[in-house]
Amino acid sequence: MNIVVEKQPKCIATLNVEVPAADVAAKRAEIASSYASQAKIAGFRPGKAPKNVIQKRFGKQISEELTEALFGEACDQALAKENLKVLDFGFPDNLNERPDGSIAFETKLILAPEFTLPEYKGIEVKAPPAEITDAELDVQLQNLRERLAEFEDVTGRALQTDDIAIVDFTTTLDGQPLTEVIGEKGQYLAKRENHWLPIKEGAFLPGYAEQLAGMNEGEEKAVSITLGEEFPFEELRGKEITLHTTLRGIKASKLPELDDTFAEKLLPGNTLDELKELIRGNMAGEKEKQIGEFKVNQIVEHLNKSVSFDLPEEIVMRETQSQANSLVEEGSKQGASDEEMMQRQEEIFSVATQRAVTNLRTNFLLQEIAAAEKITVTETDLLAHISRIAESRKEPIKNVIKDLQRTRRIQSIRNSLLIGRTIDFLVEHAKVTEVSAEELETATAEQP
Repeated sequence: MNIVVEKQPKCIATLNVEVPAADVAAKRAEIASSYASQAKIAGFRPGKAPKNVIQKRFGKQISEELTEALFGEACDQALAKENLKVLDFGFPDNLNERPDGSIAFETKLILAPEFTLPEYKGIEVKAPPAEITDAELDVQLQNLRERLAEFEDVTGRALQTDDIAIVDFTTTLDGQPLTEVIGEKGQYLAKRENHWLPIKEGAFLPGYAEQLAGMNEGEEKAVSITLGEEFPFEELRGKEITLHTTLRGIKASKLPELDDTFAEKLLPGNTLDELKELIRGNMAGEKEKQIGEFKVNQIVEHLNKSVSFDLPEEIVMRETQSQANSLVEEGSKQGASDEEMMQRQEEIFSVATQRAVTNLRTNFLLQEIAAAEKITVTETDLLAHISRIAESRKEPIKNVIKDLQRTRRIQSIRNSLLIGRTIDFLVEHAKVTEVSAEELETATAEQP
């Protein structure tokens, strides 16, 4: 196999490949033999069908696998020969099957940028203690009590904090019904009947519930609030709306006692102490996961601040589009209309670009660290991961491998496993300072 790599500016290279006729024929025969051993063809025992019959029946599939196999071998040889760090191998292009049986093709490679690694061992990170405190457990138990609370009608007094108000309301902006201002998308905010509203700070709309305290059943009140700049509907940001409210009823929650009867309702056959231990164990697992994320985020941020380098433009554009698609999908799930997403197009593109650059820089840095530390992913590791994919899909592993080869995702999976192992390595070698959750939250909020 003759391989020539031509490097170009901005992390691009062209890979030109020529495969001699003998190598092509040998690889084709190998693939055809695999089909012959598995094919069920009428009139022939398994594995006994003539080569011409196999070629006629599976010629297209054999040719596709042949190209994929030769392309994969060419990429592997190019990596070894040129010591390339490739992010994307592209797809074989300008395929030329010559009369003598040889094959030639080319592909555009996107290379990782070259840079000097910063110091990556001993990165200082902060993390909260892993222990689940009694106070944290009490908060979780209180949440469970509130979920199982019963509600009783309240009469003879005014609405007060921590009650549940049953309200009807219609909303106006500058005297106009809200739907006339922003259309049907604001229906949930424009009118409600028999709406259950906890009387506590921040419930439903900031500043609304608090102003209802002191009302009596049957009383009406016009409550004005100003919406913040973060409100989902851009037309209402910074605007004052009025909710014309009628208090239909008052309810108070009655929390269940925290005893064995409470535990039995949640987990039949368990005592309160057993319930606490189970909850503590679940919280510990979740907290351990969060602490791991805290560490990883700080390590990644440190690395990205420590070195700067140019990125391949095509990969940045591709990753930016992927991030933009994700942001649009997130917005749609939160109820934003197509029109709103179009209006936010510039903002979405800006956020998507920032995410793309951060993700790609991190990927390059971690790959370079993996190379420096000789962190690898073996074929056994890769096969084990693909086996889990096949199991989750409930498909034969051979079919999954073929699908991954066809869509050029094998290398992506290998890279993902490599990145994961490299992150584990960095966390293991980090200098961790234990701080309270409050200190960590303050430090995070102070970061630019």
